[in-house]
Amino acid sequence: MQKPSTIAIDGPAACGKTTVGKLLAQKLGYRFIDTGAMYRALTWEALRLGVDIDDEAALSDLADRTKMEIPAGKDDGMLVNGRYISRELRSPEVDFGVSPVAKVAGVRRVLVRQQRSMAKEGGIVMVGRDIGTNVLLDADLKIYLDVSVEAQAKRRYKEMVEQGEKADYDDILAGLVRRDRIDSKRSVNPLVKAANAVVIETDKFDAKGVLNEILKVIEGK
Repeated sequence: MQKPSTIAIDGPAACGKTTVGKLLAQKLGYRFIDTGAMYRALTWEALRLGVDIDDEAALSDLADRTKMEIPAGKDDGMLVNGRYISRELRSPEVDFGVSPVAKVAGVRRVLVRQQRSMAKEGGIVMVGRDIGTNVLLDADLKIYLDVSVEAQAKRRYKEMVEQGEKADYDDILAGLVRRDRIDSKRSVNPLVKAANAVVIETDKFDAKGVLNEILKVIEGK
């Protein structure tokens, strides 16, 4: 197949899509965009400002007023109204609040518009939960990374321990079950597989293994 200019990667939390997306973007020389980080950034801003994450009108207004940028060469963080944040995006408070924030129609409308604008020039790998089914319907290649919730929890636990953070496997597992349930059942752009997506079961591979599977698809092997 011809080298795809826009690549959409979807999947549940902790399925490895961010790590794999970065590796793929580096391999292809593409720009990497983590849309989940945008929802996390807005959640962090809401918490910082004391905005009630159950107040949909206030969250939609905040999304309209919040400028988010991905600094060149710093795809682990984001500029939020000029303030650079990175580790804050993975805090337990943001973990708990991001799904309720992301299900708000007004929030999604604003951020999806920004995401589509980012993708206009092509040469991008965009990861999230509704990229192939909503944000980039015409993406040249759609990938869906599937994974058991137990494997999700193990990955997130390992990440937190490696970063020196306090981690409890059972709490992480319960949180992921809750998030996946919210994201799969939300009324606006729920987490589902695109009909034309290539599905990769990530339980079977490490990140480099998943990358190799995607490269095989791109190379038509």
